[in-house]
Parts: sequence; structure tokens; C-alpha cells
Amino acid sequence: MNAIRSTLNTRARRARRVGAAALFFGIALLAAGCGALPDKPARAALYDFGPGATAPAAAAPAAATQLPTLALAEFESNTRIDGTQILYRLGYADANELRPYGQSRWSQPPAQLLRQRLRDTLAQQRTVLGPEESATIARAKGEVPDTLRISLDEFSHYFDSATSSVGLVRLRATLIRGTTGGDRVMGQRMFTVRRPAPTADAPGGVKALIAASDGAVAEVVQWVDALQKQQPQQQPLQPRQ
Repeated sequence: MNAIRSTLNTRARRARRVGAAALFFGIALLAAGCGALPDKPARAALYDFGPGATAPAAAAPAAATQLPTLALAEFESNTRIDGTQILYRLGYADANELRPYGQSRWSQPPAQLLRQRLRDTLAQQRTVLGPEESATIARAKGEVPDTLRISLDEFSHYFDSATSSVGLVRLRATLIRGTTGGDRVMGQRMFTVRRPAPTADAPGGVKALIAASDGAVAEVVQWVDALQKQQPQQQPLQPRQ
């Protein structure tokens, strides 16, 4: 009997030792597993074109000439650049491939950021309407302002080499005038602007693209101003009965 009892006690002690070892091993595995878990994903950096002019605008002289009212249509854009990714091209390797920066984004699609920049600049010398506002005035007063349409075809951080890159913006502008005989194209032009990037990364690409966008906006505004001055608007259309 004593021998049986001794055998049972030995087995019990052995079972406790095995259980304790298994528990310790499990805790060790859990601790190791927790240590191996990936860190919380880094939040993507968001970029826009900045706050714009922060100083109060100086009052324009009373005699300053205001240019004709302009309607600015919503921008069209290539489907490749419709999203918020910041894109780059390795022109020296494969210029046909658009690549996204992994942890950087635009706050809005580039076409929207560029349209707002253009509208703010145009509005310094004229009233700028959206499509719905323009349609409302046309229905109510028979006044159809000239319409500026923009197609954004390229918006990328372009690498000419591993150490040289630019912000590349290419767009097509069309100025349209509504007449009694229908719409008439006053002019159409392609604008391609490159500005050097200070660094070969997403922040450098953002700075270059903003500079290129500002350059393109300045050229478009100058072009529109010249067209509207050369071709003054005629009498407004009569409202439909």
C-alpha cells in the first residue's frame, strides 16, 4: 500500500512540475509574441498648397479696372491623378510608370487644390463664379460670363536622374464665350511648367509641385487676361421667355 501511495505521490509531483514548466513556457511565448507585434502604423503626412495669402489685401483704387466676370468650371483630370496619392516618375528608368509615395498624401485631389489656387488668383481682378452660380445668373439676367475650362494632364514629381528632379505640371486651358449663335472658343493653350525639387523625397516633391502649380496659375491668368482684353464682351444675351 505504501509503495502504491509513494508511486502516486511521485506521479503527482511530476505532473505539477510538467504543468509549471508548460505554464512558464506559455508565458514566455506570450511575452515574446507581444514583443514581436508590429508598432502602430505611422500616420501618413498630409499636404496641401498652404494657407495662401495671410496678410490683409490692400484696398484696390476706386479707378482700378475690373476685368469681366469669369465662370471657372470644375477641373477635368487624368484618371491616374484623380486620387490623393503623391506620385513620382523615374524618368531615367521608366517614365511611363507612376509610383506613389507610401506615407504621404495630398489633403484633396491635386485638381481641386489647383482649382482653388487658380480661383483665388483670378478673383484678385474680377468676379469668379462657379458653374451653378453662372447658370443662375444666365437664367435670371441673360448674362453669360466667359467660361474657363481646365484639364489637368500631369502632376508628378519627375526624376530626370537619381539626383535631379522637378515638380511637373501640365494642363490644357480653354476659354469659351457664350453668344447668341452658341458657344465660341476664344482660345486654347497647353501649359507645361517644371520647378526644381530641393530634395529627392515626398516633401521635396511637394514643394516643387506647389511652385510649378503657382507658375502654371500665373501663366493661365496672364493668358486669360490678355484674351478678355483683346475680345471685350458684347451686350448680354436676352433671357429666354
